[in-house]
Amino acid sequence: MCNDYRLLVDAASIVEDFADLKIRIDFSEGMPNIEARQDIKITDMAPIVRTLERGCGDLVQRRWSWPGPTGKPVYNFRSDGREFDSGRCLIVADGFYEFTAPSDASKKRKDKWLFTRKDQPLFCIAGIWRTDPTVGEAFTMLTMPPGPDIAPYHDRQIVVLDRSGWIDWLDPRIPAREVLKPLPAGSLLVEQIG
Repeated sequence: MCNDYRLLVDAASIVEDFADLKIRIDFSEGMPNIEARQDIKITDMAPIVRTLERGCGDLVQRRWSWPGPTGKPVYNFRSDGREFDSGRCLIVADGFYEFTAPSDASKKRKDKWLFTRKDQPLFCIAGIWRTDPTVGEAFTMLTMPPGPDIAPYHDRQIVVLDRSGWIDWLDPRIPAREVLKPLPAGSLLVEQIG
């Protein structure tokens, strides 16, 4: 399951991309300093867009994962059959990674695969955020059964939203089942990078 993703764009580019979809971005804590990173890992701070009102989101940086009941980080969360009527967020990314058993049996490290959107440099992953008493506000990525582009690599996938669904995911009145859908085959490009 996804435990590493990428974001190489700055805050101004994020705001511009959302503006193209008629989603206004506010900065309740000031414009965050978003550095380009090849690898955003569990417990790192990263940008999310939280719900403010229909057509408006709040861009903040938060920790990826909160501690679960056993102390292990909750960085992925199953969406199957759930509604999420509060705490919705968009996790901004331009790539994510999956890992498979090495194709070369002599290698000890897993093969690393980079997934990007075929038709756009920036995409959003459906997430939820909450306040945890030990780490403060944190977010996690929602998962679902794999779509056609992910199925050859993993038996689950994070929910990469179609651009038309960004505004609806930020609106908790829209049922989750109407928004959380796999992308059509061929929407994601994949390349082996390690």
